[in-house]
Amino acid sequence: MTDLADRTLVQGQPVLNEAEIHRQLAALPDWSLVTQAEVPRIKRTYSFPDFAKALTFVNQVGALAEQQNHHPALLLEWGKVTVSWWSHDAGGVHLNDLIMAARTERLYQ
Repeated sequence: MTDLADRTLVQGQPVLNEAEIHRQLAALPDWSLVTQAEVPRIKRTYSFPDFAKALTFVNQVGALAEQQNHHPALLLEWGKVTVSWWSHDAGGVHLNDLIMAARTERLYQ
């Protein structure tokens, strides 16, 4: 597991440029950089054997998000959950989003 998950969220830093995002994503190989509504974000879809397990995961990610006051977009479907992280107020991907993605990975394992 990447040490990103153990880092502390920081405030007041600018969003990362595309090259830096890709460099950081090397530690999170199942995540990808996407642009939606003209805003860069990182995204991953997780697979589950049924709806109940997917829902449990959504609730775990939600609890983590509340604890850190940093919230993703979550799409719950039968057998899968798509998680997207970006910093809404900064309008792009911040180091905090990568940290939260790493923590999301930790929840999934």
